[in-house]
Amino acid sequence: MWERAAADGRAIEPGHPLALYIHWPFCVSKCPYCDFNSHVRQSVDQAAWRDALLIDLAHEAAVGPERALGSIFFGGGTPSLMPPETVAALIAAAERHWGFLRDIEITLEANPSSVEAARFADLAAAGVNRVSLGLQALDDATLRFLGRAHDVAEGLAALETAQRTFERVNFDLIYARPGQSEADWQAEMTRALGFGTSHLSLYQLTIEPGTRFATMAARGELPPVDPDHGARLFELTRAMTAAAGLPAYEISNHARPGEESRHNLAYWRYADYLGVGPGAHGRRNSAFTVRAKKPENWLARIERDGHGIEQEDGLDLATRRTEALLMGLRLEEGVPITRIDGAVNMGAVDRLAKHGLIERTTERLRVLPAGMLLLDAILAEIAA
Repeated sequence: MWERAAADGRAIEPGHPLALYIHWPFCVSKCPYCDFNSHVRQSVDQAAWRDALLIDLAHEAAVGPERALGSIFFGGGTPSLMPPETVAALIAAAERHWGFLRDIEITLEANPSSVEAARFADLAAAGVNRVSLGLQALDDATLRFLGRAHDVAEGLAALETAQRTFERVNFDLIYARPGQSEADWQAEMTRALGFGTSHLSLYQLTIEPGTRFATMAARGELPPVDPDHGARLFELTRAMTAAAGLPAYEISNHARPGEESRHNLAYWRYADYLGVGPGAHGRRNSAFTVRAKKPENWLARIERDGHGIEQEDGLDLATRRTEALLMGLRLEEGVPITRIDGAVNMGAVDRLAKHGLIERTTERLRVLPAGMLLLDAILAEIAA
């Protein structure tokens, strides 16, 4: 179905399902590595936030494409801090506005604390059928270093509850941490793969500007990761997940065949998606939307304008093709040639192909496993 995308660079074929992203911006605390739009507040007016999100949702329904939803993703922040009745109200409103595919995927990100795990049954009853747990590590000292509020025992108890409660489960781990050896990561991965989870998101630790880790790195308090060591850990990760039947389908995501995140695939395959809530991005009707980032500013826009949009810009054909290239090459499947006509320096592609880094057929362009380590450099070289 994806290969039938229009040759003129339109985002996706007219009948393709939409994806909906809903952002909940609040967290109990701010992790030192996190550069997401997350905020700590002493109190949250839950009723006001539910009503504001419903208003933002209704605006997208009024102006966006009229197609059924194939996925909903509650991200954050920590959306497992939302009252289950708010989640239920948003899911019900989305179904009224757009309608659902019969097998819609509805994902909610959750911290693996016992308090939030106690809500899993209610969240499942609200309609959530996939949960993504931020385990991040299977070592208590590392969890403290990462600023996480849970310990390993609490995290694994939450994982067990999640696997009993939801149809599908993902959990995140961070690797290439200071002092982590290949043997350390191999042992942690062996343990992680033993839980039988169908999807894993495995990320190298990166120092993002504006985070507490960035401040520590600037002071010399946090040693940088050796690139060669990071590369060895990356290759070890892909080898171990493939051997366990969860091959990489995207640079940092691994799943059993058929268990890939449909919502994230919509981003990477450059489909239309709607974004509501503070700081949420969207792409629909050949336009890019950005909501106000600070929670209080977003609420003020909802009250004043009836939506939280701060910026809405049209995307010309050249931009859409370039973005389809940048997103699509993150995937093992690559991107259809028809989506990126004019956005690629084919001379550079041919040079890289001779080194076994990229592959071009008459139908698709894809980065080969040896090239995934160099993806940023490859994209910079081949983007016309």
